[in-house]
Amino acid sequence: MWSDLEEIETWVASPRGARWVFGSRVTSEFNHINKLNLVYRAHQLIQEGLKYMFQNKGLVTVWSLPNYCYRCGNVVSILSFNENMEREVKFFTKTEENNQMRGPGTRVPYFF
Repeated sequence: MWSDLEEIETWVASPRGARWVFGSRVTSEFNHINKLNLVYRAHQLIQEGLKYMFQNKGLVTVWSLPNYCYRCGNVVSILSFNENMEREVKFFTKTEENNQMRGPGTRVPYFF
């Protein structure tokens, strides 16, 4: 999904000036119509590497670029599924480059 998401119900124009922002009801309806339990996406910077959204956790964003643009200090994660569709998350927090930049968990204003 290319659009960003927020803790809202439906759709609103993105404050970044392009695209749309969607919310919980849109996600629930999409999952119901398509018979899905989870939307897995990787478009939006997540400081903690992985974040489930909305009350029903029907969407997860996974971020796998460490210390994005050499200035965000973010951790990364990989979400894998076994043959029974059980989830396993692996987090990666330390690299030499990250130690020299901002630490994990530091909030960075979106710079695009």
